[in-house]
Amino acid sequence: MQGRIVQGLAVALLVGVGVAHGPISSSAAGNPRLSPNPAPQALSAQSNVRPYQVGTASWYGDYFEGKPTASGEPFNMYDMTAAHLTLPLGTLVRVTNLHNHRSVIVRINDRGPYVDGRIVDLSYNAAKVLRFEEQGLQRVRLDVVPRHKASATLAMLREPALGQ
Repeated sequence: MQGRIVQGLAVALLVGVGVAHGPISSSAAGNPRLSPNPAPQALSAQSNVRPYQVGTASWYGDYFEGKPTASGEPFNMYDMTAAHLTLPLGTLVRVTNLHNHRSVIVRINDRGPYVDGRIVDLSYNAAKVLRFEEQGLQRVRLDVVPRHKASATLAMLREPALGQ
Protein backbone atom coordinates (compact mmCIF):
# COMPACT_ATOMS: atom_id res chain seq x y z
CA MET A 1 0.00 0.00 0.00
CA GLN A 2 2.72 2.48 0.96
CA GLY A 3 4.58 1.54 -2.21
CA ARG A 4 1.59 2.63 -4.31
CA ILE A 5 1.36 5.90 -2.41
CA VAL A 6 5.04 6.67 -2.83
CA GLN A 7 4.94 5.61 -6.48
CA GLY A 8 1.93 7.82 -7.17
CA LEU A 9 3.48 10.82 -5.45
CA ALA A 10 6.80 10.24 -7.24
CA VAL A 11 4.99 10.27 -10.59
CA ALA A 12 3.31 13.52 -9.59
CA LEU A 13 6.72 15.01 -8.86
CA LEU A 14 8.11 13.83 -12.18
CA VAL A 15 5.20 15.36 -14.05
CA GLY A 16 5.72 18.57 -12.11
CA VAL A 17 3.93 19.81 -9.06
CA GLY A 18 1.91 22.98 -9.53
CA VAL A 19 2.04 25.32 -6.58
CA ALA A 20 -0.57 27.97 -6.04
CA HIS A 21 -0.82 30.68 -3.44
CA GLY A 22 -4.08 32.19 -2.45
CA PRO A 23 -5.91 33.77 0.42
CA ILE A 24 -6.89 31.79 3.44
CA SER A 25 -10.56 31.38 4.12
CA SER A 26 -11.96 34.67 5.36
CA SER A 27 -13.49 32.92 8.35
CA ALA A 28 -10.03 31.81 9.50
CA ALA A 29 -8.29 35.17 9.10
CA GLY A 30 -7.43 36.62 12.48
CA ASN A 31 -9.17 33.85 14.41
CA PRO A 32 -6.64 31.94 16.51
CA ARG A 33 -9.26 29.30 17.43
CA LEU A 34 -9.24 28.03 13.82
CA SER A 35 -5.48 27.56 13.64
CA PRO A 36 -4.30 24.31 15.23
CA ASN A 37 -1.85 24.34 18.09
CA PRO A 38 0.66 22.00 16.44
CA ALA A 39 3.03 19.68 18.20
CA PRO A 40 6.02 21.77 19.31
CA GLN A 41 8.56 20.21 16.93
CA ALA A 42 6.40 18.65 14.24
CA LEU A 43 5.32 21.84 12.48
CA SER A 44 7.89 24.27 13.83
CA ALA A 45 9.07 25.07 10.30
CA GLN A 46 5.50 26.06 9.48
CA SER A 47 4.82 28.12 12.60
CA ASN A 48 5.04 31.44 10.78
CA VAL A 49 3.36 30.22 7.59
CA ARG A 50 -0.29 31.06 7.04
CA PRO A 51 -2.50 28.21 5.82
CA TYR A 52 -3.62 28.19 2.22
CA GLN A 53 -7.19 27.52 3.37
CA VAL A 54 -9.13 26.49 6.46
CA GLY A 55 -12.60 24.96 6.26
CA THR A 56 -14.67 21.80 6.03
CA ALA A 57 -13.44 18.65 4.31
CA SER A 58 -15.50 15.71 3.13
CA TRP A 59 -14.51 12.43 1.49
CA TYR A 60 -15.64 10.25 -1.37
CA GLY A 61 -15.23 6.54 -1.90
CA ASP A 62 -16.57 3.42 -3.57
CA TYR A 63 -19.38 5.08 -5.56
CA PHE A 64 -16.70 6.85 -7.64
CA GLU A 65 -14.20 3.96 -7.70
CA GLY A 66 -12.69 3.56 -11.18
CA LYS A 67 -14.48 6.58 -12.64
CA PRO A 68 -12.24 9.14 -14.38
CA THR A 69 -11.04 12.11 -12.35
CA ALA A 70 -10.39 15.58 -13.77
CA SER A 71 -6.75 14.56 -14.29
CA GLY A 72 -7.88 11.64 -16.48
CA GLU A 73 -6.72 8.92 -14.10
CA PRO A 74 -9.30 6.53 -12.63
CA PHE A 75 -10.37 7.35 -9.08
CA ASN A 76 -8.91 5.00 -6.47
CA MET A 77 -10.38 5.47 -3.01
CA TYR A 78 -7.22 3.97 -1.46
CA ASP A 79 -4.81 6.50 -3.01
CA MET A 80 -3.83 9.65 -1.13
CA THR A 81 -5.64 12.03 -3.45
CA ALA A 82 -8.14 14.87 -3.22
CA ALA A 83 -10.46 17.11 -5.19
CA HIS A 84 -10.12 20.91 -5.01
CA LEU A 85 -11.92 23.53 -7.06
CA THR A 86 -8.97 25.79 -7.91
CA LEU A 87 -5.58 24.27 -7.04
CA PRO A 88 -3.67 23.02 -10.09
CA LEU A 89 -3.91 19.30 -10.72
CA GLY A 90 -0.81 17.58 -9.35
CA THR A 91 -0.39 19.99 -6.42
CA LEU A 92 0.66 18.33 -3.17
CA VAL A 93 -1.24 19.56 -0.12
CA ARG A 94 -0.76 18.84 3.56
CA VAL A 95 -4.21 18.35 5.09
CA THR A 96 -4.38 18.69 8.88
CA ASN A 97 -7.41 17.56 10.86
CA LEU A 98 -7.99 20.44 13.30
CA HIS A 99 -9.79 18.15 15.73
CA ASN A 100 -6.94 15.68 16.34
CA HIS A 101 -3.97 17.37 14.58
CA ARG A 102 -3.24 14.36 12.35
CA SER A 103 -1.95 15.35 8.93
CA VAL A 104 -1.36 13.70 5.58
CA ILE A 105 0.01 14.75 2.19
CA VAL A 106 -2.41 14.31 -0.71
CA ARG A 107 -2.17 15.01 -4.43
CA ILE A 108 -4.88 17.06 -6.12
CA ASN A 109 -6.16 14.97 -9.03
CA ASP A 110 -9.82 15.99 -9.29
CA ARG A 111 -12.19 18.96 -9.13
CA GLY A 112 -14.73 19.56 -6.40
CA PRO A 113 -16.21 19.52 -3.87
CA TYR A 114 -19.42 20.83 -5.31
CA VAL A 115 -21.21 21.30 -1.99
CA ASP A 116 -21.25 24.83 -0.57
CA GLY A 117 -19.10 25.31 2.49
CA ARG A 118 -16.61 22.52 1.73
CA ILE A 119 -13.05 23.26 0.62
CA VAL A 120 -11.69 19.80 -0.22
CA ASP A 121 -12.96 16.30 -0.99
CA LEU A 122 -10.49 13.63 0.16
CA SER A 123 -10.20 10.03 -0.93
CA TYR A 124 -11.57 7.52 1.57
CA ASN A 125 -8.06 6.46 2.57
CA ALA A 126 -6.94 10.03 3.31
CA ALA A 127 -10.05 10.55 5.47
CA LYS A 128 -9.29 7.27 7.25
CA VAL A 129 -5.71 8.36 8.01
CA LEU A 130 -7.08 11.64 9.37
CA ARG A 131 -9.65 9.61 11.34
CA PHE A 132 -12.86 11.22 10.17
CA GLU A 133 -14.18 8.58 7.77
CA GLU A 134 -17.08 7.81 10.14
CA GLN A 135 -18.09 11.44 10.69
CA GLY A 136 -17.92 12.25 6.97
CA LEU A 137 -17.01 15.91 7.56
CA GLN A 138 -14.16 17.55 9.46
CA ARG A 139 -12.62 20.98 9.88
CA VAL A 140 -9.17 20.99 8.26
CA ARG A 141 -6.25 23.19 7.38
CA LEU A 142 -4.72 23.02 3.89
CA ASP A 143 -1.06 23.90 3.32
CA VAL A 144 0.34 23.74 -0.20
CA VAL A 145 3.64 21.82 -0.19
CA PRO A 146 6.23 23.97 -2.01
CA ARG A 147 7.90 22.26 -4.95
CA HIS A 148 11.36 22.40 -3.32
CA LYS A 149 10.06 20.65 -0.17
CA ALA A 150 7.91 18.04 -1.89
CA SER A 151 10.57 15.32 -2.08
CA ALA A 152 11.21 15.59 1.65
CA THR A 153 7.53 15.15 2.48
CA LEU A 154 6.51 12.25 0.26
CA ALA A 155 4.03 9.93 1.94
CA MET A 156 4.46 11.75 5.23
CA LEU A 157 2.07 11.03 8.04
CA ARG A 158 2.49 12.88 11.30
CA GLU A 159 0.77 12.03 14.53
CA PRO A 160 0.61 14.65 17.29
CA ALA A 161 3.04 14.40 20.17
CA LEU A 162 1.87 12.58 23.30
CA GLY A 163 -0.39 14.64 25.48
CA GLN A 164 -2.15 16.46 22.65
